Amino acid sequence: MSILDNKKVVIIGDRDGVPGQAIEECVKTSSAEVVFSSTECFV
Repeated sequence: MSILDNKKVVIIGDRDGVPGQAIEECVKTSSAEVVFSSTECFV
């Protein structure tokens, strides 16, 4: 059982850190639903 099971997830990644798509792939291994995923540049 995962802490993310049956949850909705909003992902905001960082261009110079961990991109949103990478986090999204990890979240997809649980039963969480990704409702928004983006990679932003925080300058």
